[in-house]
Formats: sequence, C-alpha cells, structure tokens
Amino acid sequence: MRRSLWWLLMPVVMFTVAVPFANRIEPVVAGLPFLAFWTLLSVVVTPVAIWLAARGDHRYRSDAEEPALTFGRSKDDDR
Repeated sequence: MRRSLWWLLMPVVMFTVAVPFANRIEPVVAGLPFLAFWTLLSVVVTPVAIWLAARGDHRYRSDAEEPALTFGRSKDDDR
C-alpha cells in the first residue's frame, strides 16, 4: 500500500470540503476575508502535499515504472 499518496487528498479536502465551512468574511486574516485567505493557504499547501507524497513514495524515489493497467486489471492477468 502506498500510504504516502494519502497526502494528495489534503488539497482536495481544503478546496472542496472545507470551503463551505470557511465561507465567511469575518475574521479578516492578513487583510483578506477568511475565504480568500483559506484559498490562498490551500494554493500554498498544495505543492507541499505533492512534495510529501513524492518524498514518501518508494516507486517515485526509485524511478520504477508503474504497472500497466487495462480497465482495472494488470495486462499480465490470465483472464
């Protein structure tokens, strides 16, 4: 299992799930309404999450090829 890829869910959650909760003007953070600050924070966090996922993925570090999939099955299946 490639657990490091769970980091890639962080930007998705920050941009989609948390936005309805962050959709308010108050408090003002760094002179920005909270939703604008949250969006800016999400944009900054996204490359960090990608870096963490790549750093922890052993296939990425070893430059190994991904297994080829054909409609959800490996091309080496005997079916």
